Amino acid sequence: MNKKIEIVLHIAAWLVMFLSPMIFMNQGHGVTPVQFLMMCSVPIAFMMVFYMNYLWLTPHYFVPGRHRYYFIINFIVIITLGIGLHYWMEYVHAIFYPGPPKTSSWNTLGFILRDIFNLVISATIATLARLSFKWYRADRIRRDSEAAQVEAELKTLRWQINPHFLLNTLNNIYALTAFDTQKAQESIQELSKMLRHILYDNQQPTVAITDEVEFMKNYIQLMRIRLPESVDIRADFSIQNPQQEVAPMLFVSLIENAFKHGVSPTLPSFIHLQMTADSEQITFNITNSNYPKNEQDRSGHGVGLSQVQRRLDLSYPGQYVWESGVSDDEKTFQSRIIITKLQNIELNKKK
Repeated sequence: MNKKIEIVLHIAAWLVMFLSPMIFMNQGHGVTPVQFLMMCSVPIAFMMVFYMNYLWLTPHYFVPGRHRYYFIINFIVIITLGIGLHYWMEYVHAIFYPGPPKTSSWNTLGFILRDIFNLVISATIATLARLSFKWYRADRIRRDSEAAQVEAELKTLRWQINPHFLLNTLNNIYALTAFDTQKAQESIQELSKMLRHILYDNQQPTVAITDEVEFMKNYIQLMRIRLPESVDIRADFSIQNPQQEVAPMLFVSLIENAFKHGVSPTLPSFIHLQMTADSEQITFNITNSNYPKNEQDRSGHGVGLSQVQRRLDLSYPGQYVWESGVSDDEKTFQSRIIITKLQNIELNKKK
């Protein structure tokens, strides 16, 4: 809870307590300033017990587990104040309403027990209020810490993707330089566009989906340069809301995986990609021919796909479905990600 709100609540509660004698004394006909000041002894006693528990006993004795001292001190103070309040109020009553006392010893004991009970209630409220504020602050710190940890992990994952992606891209360009310098130059130009996206856009939690689509198109164009014309590559993007935000470089690992495992130098190969997005859902579907690497080829080690899974968990917890697998004849691999409740994600982001 905000500190200012907490102070306002304290002031409002004690104003009610201190103004109550003006309502209940003298059959509701009001009180004189002297009467009011003398009657303030009751809310002052409540205030003493409240803040003794709120500021001292609860944080220094109750919370650390030193309950014995907490109860002993409260017992002594509350009993003393309960008895003192009764005799003080008898004295005040005798001043303003002179005459023989109308209370018996049983009534005296009842009044003392009543005051003690009220003081115990004040001490209990103070302890519960302090514990609830402490729990609220601890919970807020925990949530802030978890959010910072998630953000740090997301940044780490994004930075891990960058060198992994760059390594594979540079390997492709290096291969091109051996037999086609013109295509190698074109590849470097495409790479420069992609680096701009990585350096400037990838630092934010989300980017405009149109920027991410442009990045994927550049990547596909870069990979297409070194492939033969016989490879069937299709990419269809249908974006209804250009302002929609998405986690950066979330899908590129799937495209990279398709080029790595879906293209054969000698056999018919294809990669078909389709992405649709509106204000409520993003669907990314990629299907490719399946030519898995042998045991000796350890390029990539599956790092990209494991990062996609972790980033989905952190960026869209409980709001995505990821289905992937090889067809029954093991000739086709398909991966589909559906991210839903995008409007809720945007609202949470603004809070």
